[in-house]
Amino acid sequence: MKINAPKITQNLIERNFTDILYEEDPEFEMSLIKDAAFTNETLERVRLYNTVIKNCDFMNTDFSRIDLTDVRFENCNLSNTILSNASMHRVEFYNCKLLGSNLTESYIGNVKFEKSILNLTMFGHSKLEKVIFDDVSLESADLYDCKLKKVEFLTCNLNDVSFDETSLNGIDISSSEFESLIVSIDNLKGCKVSSFQAIQFAALLGLEIKD
Repeated sequence: MKINAPKITQNLIERNFTDILYEEDPEFEMSLIKDAAFTNETLERVRLYNTVIKNCDFMNTDFSRIDLTDVRFENCNLSNTILSNASMHRVEFYNCKLLGSNLTESYIGNVKFEKSILNLTMFGHSKLEKVIFDDVSLESADLYDCKLKKVEFLTCNLNDVSFDETSLNGIDISSSEFESLIVSIDNLKGCKVSSFQAIQFAALLGLEIKD
């Protein structure tokens, strides 16, 4: 599946992330943010456009209602970060940690998570449209009552992920691995799985398979 990549200009202006505190509106555009440490803070309704963020630590920070358009995160720590009610358009997370992050009630469109850790991340009540998880660990992540449209899980760790009340119709998880999943039979209908995974689901249903 092809998604729209962030539209980022080459001539970005290097900024310190703390500069955003002095803006009338917490907004950065055409910016390059590097090596920032902005942890255990609260800064709601941040707007980032046409921006690259590298090697930054935002652990335990509240970014509720953040608005991200054409943004790339590289080698960043967003563990336990609150990103609820976020709006994300054309965003990439590469080699990032979002361990235990809160992305509930968000719109996530044309977004790619690559080589990243999203264990225990919460997506509940979010809409994910044209989203790729590529080589990502989502162990024990919560996708409760999410709307998934054109979402791909490529060679991911999906162990103990909860898809409770979330339809997997048309979703391909065949290249990913798990020992168990939380999903109802009705919501599993139309999901694309490997033959080995089909056996796993049969075992989870208590079926005995005989050759």
